[in-house]
Amino acid sequence: MASSISMVFSCRGKVTNAANGMVLSAATPLAMSSPSNVMVVNCKLGNLTQLRSLDLSHNSLNSMFPSILGSMFESLEKLVLCYNQFNGTMPDLRGFPSLRKLNLRGNNFTGSIPLYISQLSMLQVLDLSHNSLNGLVPLSIGQLSNLQVLYLSRNSLKGLVSESHFSKLDMLKSLDLSFNSLILDISLNWTPPFQLDNIHLARCNVGPYFPKWLQSQRSLVYLNLDGANITDEAPEWLGNMSPLLEELSLSYNQISGTVPNLSSTSIWYMDLSYNQFSGPIPLFPTDAYFIQLRRNMFSSSISSICKTPRCYLEYFDLSNNQFPGEVPNCWDKMPHLRYLNLANNSFSGVIPDSLGALRNLSVLQMHGNNFSGPLPYNLRHCEKLKFIDVEGNKLTGEIPRWIGQLYEMELLNLRGNKLNGTIPIEICNLTNIHVLDLSINSLFSIIPDCFNNFTVLASNIAYENLITFGTPHGNYEKWEFEYSTFQWKGTESEYRRNLGLLKLIDFSSNRLIGNIPISFSNMRYLNSLNLSRNSLTGYIIPDISKMEILDSLDLSHNQLSGKIPLSLAKIYTLGVLDLSSNNLSGKIPMGTQLQSFNASSYAGNDVLCGDPLPMCPEDSLRPSTTNMRENMNENYGSIFSFMQEVAISMAFGFIFGFWGVVGSFILKNSWRIAFFNLLDAVGDWFCIRIAVFVSKSRRS
Repeated sequence: MASSISMVFSCRGKVTNAANGMVLSAATPLAMSSPSNVMVVNCKLGNLTQLRSLDLSHNSLNSMFPSILGSMFESLEKLVLCYNQFNGTMPDLRGFPSLRKLNLRGNNFTGSIPLYISQLSMLQVLDLSHNSLNGLVPLSIGQLSNLQVLYLSRNSLKGLVSESHFSKLDMLKSLDLSFNSLILDISLNWTPPFQLDNIHLARCNVGPYFPKWLQSQRSLVYLNLDGANITDEAPEWLGNMSPLLEELSLSYNQISGTVPNLSSTSIWYMDLSYNQFSGPIPLFPTDAYFIQLRRNMFSSSISSICKTPRCYLEYFDLSNNQFPGEVPNCWDKMPHLRYLNLANNSFSGVIPDSLGALRNLSVLQMHGNNFSGPLPYNLRHCEKLKFIDVEGNKLTGEIPRWIGQLYEMELLNLRGNKLNGTIPIEICNLTNIHVLDLSINSLFSIIPDCFNNFTVLASNIAYENLITFGTPHGNYEKWEFEYSTFQWKGTESEYRRNLGLLKLIDFSSNRLIGNIPISFSNMRYLNSLNLSRNSLTGYIIPDISKMEILDSLDLSHNQLSGKIPLSLAKIYTLGVLDLSSNNLSGKIPMGTQLQSFNASSYAGNDVLCGDPLPMCPEDSLRPSTTNMRENMNENYGSIFSFMQEVAISMAFGFIFGFWGVVGSFILKNSWRIAFFNLLDAVGDWFCIRIAVFVSKSRRS
């Protein structure tokens, strides 16, 4: 093959070893810059001496590294082995002087970055991210004057990174050192030799000051300083640092002060969450699609969001701040909004009806405010809603019947308001629901008997609390949404990451009447059921054991009567049970499950008895099995003790009586002669008497 031919070898798919070299799975393409493409089944890499590019990414290679690199490919310029299963230390690549791109991403290489890396002077791309490399970042990297991309993220690297590491990196465009234990020891007045497009320093120790050298980066498109230990104020130049800036992520720091005006930037992604920003809501670009301001100290009105249409905004999170006053009624200017979180602020007034214009809205979180009035009627138009959380407000009126039209609803939390009236039967149209919390309101009615419609609660389907967003660059990102507090096992809890696994019904602390619906037993995969503090009557449903994975059951403070059903003892997953303060009667069913709870779980039921409560009257009339067993053990013990004493007495009597007589005869000769003479005389007497008796008998 002529040396002028540039070859590109791509081998994505299944690759295995063979004695005669490398064997590719059938129909694996070998793309070449020659006039035609060919298909190969067998090829020996040792013969490809003019190979320029070798791509074996996304396979399951582990121990093949030596066989792949057995020959010195002096012409190799691109080596891509990412997302395989290579382990051990990095291989010696000094035999590849022409290498321009080295990608070992997503393997399990260990040890330190080799010092010889500076000898690969032609390198333009070095990607060692997502491995298990440790130790220091070698200073020799700073000698790679042609380097444009340096990715070392998600390893276990530690130590200092100083200006010397970048001394000759004039061509560097993209830097990623994130998720290591690195400390950036950079002076405040340092002027870097490069102009970067991308900077990723998340979870590196960059602080305490905001890095001033960033001001010189006029081509910056992406800046990520999440969790970088910055405790400084936000600099004024942040707003005009780079006209090309599209993504700004500064979360999980302690940055304070006000956010500069960012409306003239190109930012479409901004995450300033978990900081100490204060003052008014920042002015952000009209083209922004993702704005995350959660957990700061913003405290002014948000009316400024109405000044400009936000046609691209999809994700808007203002939660856990100090925003006051009414929420502006201009949400129709954000027609593509899919996620809106206003929770845990000081908002008041009614929920604006313009939210009904958000036909793509999936998540609405407004808990922990002071909203009043009813749920807006226009909200029925948001047919894609999956999550409504308005817990802890002052909402009034009835639960609207149109709620049953939101067929995609998965979580509905109306807890802790002032809602009254009935539970509409239309709520049972929410077949995808897996969390339904109507607790701590003033609802009065019977509970509709239609819970056999809740197909998700009858199955073991688990949902992810994630929403997928398409970015302006055509990528897709998933963001999770939070759920507010609720009663779980008697305490206030907050779910987030495992929310999709939770299946909960909570109607507690209302004024509900009537029986517990029979259809409850159809919710086989319910985790938690709380109907406490109502005025429910009737019996506990007899086939309650059909809820086979129930973990928490609270029916306390009602007027339930009758016996505890035997089937309740068959729910072996039950971890919390409270049946107190009812009118239950009879004996608590026997079984390890129900007897494992404290007596407080059954307290306040005057005619309920049995373990762990005092014994039932009928049990006290006959000795218990335990007492009988104890008495029998005592009797058997007494008899055995008496027999032992008799046996011992007989043994000693025999010993002393026998040897007392026999011993005397052995020791005294006269006694022995007298004794045997006596025996002879007695024997003669018996013989005479028997003969006389026989003679008389014959005569008679």
